[in-house]
Amino acid sequence: MSIQKVLLVDDEDDIRTIGQLSLARVGGWQCALAPSGQAALALAPTFCPDLVLLDVMMPGMDGPSTLAALRELPATRDVPIIFMTAKVQKHEVARYLELGALGVISKPFDPMTLPEHIRRLVAAATPRGPGGP
Repeated sequence: MSIQKVLLVDDEDDIRTIGQLSLARVGGWQCALAPSGQAALALAPTFCPDLVLLDVMMPGMDGPSTLAALRELPATRDVPIIFMTAKVQKHEVARYLELGALGVISKPFDPMTLPEHIRRLVAAATPRGPGGP
């Protein structure tokens, strides 16, 4: 899977700013920002992201609710979603994966390694064809 466009959904201004710098400058990706789950639902169909980075704890519509709503939209039904959260105990991570998340990135994240972490999660989840590595 090739990533060109990432939608970053987080209610914290600092996380969106640092995340955008990391995704654009280090990752080389086009990035759109949403401050809430509702904003992500409005933006996603026109932005058409290849990947969504989604905060778990947000006021109003939380990450799991946003993930479920994104799965209802034709434009984002199959788009990989990675949760970003400080809540990364084993049972919490297991729950996020059960909800359909591709993976979980812990907060605070290192902006210099965030794109590589995303690439590793995507590569690990990408099915290999016959004769592939």
